[in-house]
Amino acid sequence: MDLRLLLIAALSAALSGSWAQQDGSICIKANAQSCGECIQVSEICGWCTDETFLSEGESKSARCDDVNYLKKKNCNNIENPRGRTDVVQNKSVTIRNKDGNIKLKPEEITQIQPQKLKVTLRSGEPQTFDLKFKRAEDYPIDLYYLMDLSFSMKDDLENLKNLGTDLRREMQEITSDFRIGFGSFVEKTVMPYISTTPARLINPCSNNENCTSPFSYKNVLKLTSNGEKFNELVSKQQISGNLDSPEGGFDAIMQVAVCEEQIGWRNVTRLLVFSTDAGFHFAGDGKLGGIVLPNDGKCHLENDVYSMSHYYDYPSIAHLVQKLSDHNIQTIFAVTEEFQPVYQELKNLIPKSAVGTLSSNSSNVIKLIIDAYNSLSSEVILENSKLPEGVSISYKAFCKNGVQGTEDNGRKCTNISIGDEVSFKISIESQKCPSGGKPEVITVKPLGFNEEVSIELNFICDCECAKKGEPNSPKCHGGNGIFECGACKCNEGRIGRECECSKDEVRSDDLDANCRKPNSTDICSNNGECLCGTCECKKRENPAEVYSGKYCECDNFNCDRSGNLLCGGHGRCECRKCICDANYTGNACECSLDESTCLAKNGQLCNGRGKCECGICRCEDPKFQGPTCEVCPTCPGVCTEHKDCVQCRAFGDGEKKEMCQKECSYFNLIKVKERKDLPQPTDQSFPLTHCKEKDANDCWFYYTYAITKNSTKEVFVVEKLDCPSGPDIIPIVAGVVAGIVLIGLALLLIWKLLMIIHDRREFAKFEKEKMNAKWDTGENPIYKSAVTTVINPKYEGK
Repeated sequence: MDLRLLLIAALSAALSGSWAQQDGSICIKANAQSCGECIQVSEICGWCTDETFLSEGESKSARCDDVNYLKKKNCNNIENPRGRTDVVQNKSVTIRNKDGNIKLKPEEITQIQPQKLKVTLRSGEPQTFDLKFKRAEDYPIDLYYLMDLSFSMKDDLENLKNLGTDLRREMQEITSDFRIGFGSFVEKTVMPYISTTPARLINPCSNNENCTSPFSYKNVLKLTSNGEKFNELVSKQQISGNLDSPEGGFDAIMQVAVCEEQIGWRNVTRLLVFSTDAGFHFAGDGKLGGIVLPNDGKCHLENDVYSMSHYYDYPSIAHLVQKLSDHNIQTIFAVTEEFQPVYQELKNLIPKSAVGTLSSNSSNVIKLIIDAYNSLSSEVILENSKLPEGVSISYKAFCKNGVQGTEDNGRKCTNISIGDEVSFKISIESQKCPSGGKPEVITVKPLGFNEEVSIELNFICDCECAKKGEPNSPKCHGGNGIFECGACKCNEGRIGRECECSKDEVRSDDLDANCRKPNSTDICSNNGECLCGTCECKKRENPAEVYSGKYCECDNFNCDRSGNLLCGGHGRCECRKCICDANYTGNACECSLDESTCLAKNGQLCNGRGKCECGICRCEDPKFQGPTCEVCPTCPGVCTEHKDCVQCRAFGDGEKKEMCQKECSYFNLIKVKERKDLPQPTDQSFPLTHCKEKDANDCWFYYTYAITKNSTKEVFVVEKLDCPSGPDIIPIVAGVVAGIVLIGLALLLIWKLLMIIHDRREFAKFEKEKMNAKWDTGENPIYKSAVTTVINPKYEGK
């Protein structure tokens, strides 16, 4: 193996050990003085309870360390308590359908599993459990219709007179157990929300409209399964009036949520339909009417009328969210299109709520309620009660169709139909033991449902061995502490590993003398602190580096290094001296006694050309080098080196023909008939070289050279030389003649082609000149007449 690979492997091993200890550094740095303190640091920390575990100079806190590192330090008894999760109640979810003969009571239906757990937590160690939710078919529903009866809702009231029977008929498709109730609201009965003149208190409406006196909230009909009674009472309702546009609906919602007995809520699906065509007042608006007391969130119904509207302010949105969640009420806001944006924002603040657009006269209210219910019931959102200090909880959802959610989306699943089952993985983790360490109970429940999981949290604040502690133990310097978990837990005012010293004696000169080495003035070798006459060694930044010894004179990090590794990565440092692992020696454990790295491919140590020292070949012949002395830059190749001997022995020829017997008998010669019969590298378990050489007659001969495992040299040679044959003259002459003829013919063809092209160009030129001629072709241009005419210049024509 290459030396570099060995060094890399050693470095990796050393670093992995270092990193493992770095994980435990948090335990060391905590400086825990007892087992209870140690297990609160981290889930990886353990406490060694062996009485003889600590060496001289080590502090008590050295018992607290990473569990794996404690084992490496030969600790036999480690206190390392673990958390656990126990299921106390685990009733299966209900499988039920609407058409079944057995009708279950609401409290007999189970949609969430398990129902009760007992979780034991250790700091930093999360405990995880699975929660299953299944929507039950034919689950009972209570619906309370809360309506704004201000004057602008007059036409809406007319359309609600048959709502009870019509809605019950529609809801039969969803559940056979349906109840409906009705309530109304207007505004606080003080200025400036209403007119307080006597006449307006009797009839707040103008234009001779017959209106009822203003009121804050009135519970008209307790939840009932009688739809006809709902229609009857709604028909008797009268519109009222107020002065400002926002209404006092928040007062009404609060009373509907907290007055469970008066409203008649059951532990089933609870729906609150809030119908209005206006905005809302909220906390702080009451100051306009001189109302400054914050809403107390309690029921104040007297004769089904809210009696404290003039005394308490409107509730805040956060207050409403809390009460609606506490009472598992899902809210449907049925509002006109004008106020859709306002109530959409409100919906985002109230979990498990929906907003529907109400027509101007509420004619679509039944469809709105059905659609909103389907939307709400198709989503499950988990919430938990207030967590104890230092406790955190996380969720992971496993929804339909393989959809998974984490972090914020880990709490919910959507698009759930009746009968669908989803699950959640819930992890609870404590970062510290709460004050007192008493059990705490938290709940996890799906919003809008009455069922919940009750979780009892128990905290591991101390070790089991602490229960067996011995107060005023003689082992703790005559009873100055409690001996528990292998160490002394000192009483107030006492310190030291065995509580042997009072805090007042810590700096005594007499005690310091016990911390000096003979003939030395350094206290604890300047590597520690003298406490109660005993050296307590310093802790270094790297917790893997430790001072030790009676005078802190030893350490485990100042030993010799090799390859920049302490003890070469092949030993441990004890009191500044390397203790080497097996098969290693040297001051820095740098010398390996393993000779496998010196074995050459032929199985010989250093190819027989050197010695193996510390796992490395030292070549005796300086011309050889390499990890196994296999490289010789100045040596001829194997084939060239043995060519002459093979030639003389196989064919009786070559430069060594005369000295063949003397110089070439160092190998065994085996002849084969053909080249294909030569041994191949894949057939051998030792290196093999194929050679091809040429003799003086330009004949080739083929052979192989190999050194077997028993150092025998073997040569396989093809017995017949491969000589090239002489040339055949006739084909060569014929080829040359044929070539000349073909070249001549080609030249003639090229000349003929050029002549044809030239003639055609000349003919075309002639034709062009002929066409451009300008004389008359019917008359001879060189013809001259034989008649000459002379005119007398003196002739006057007389």
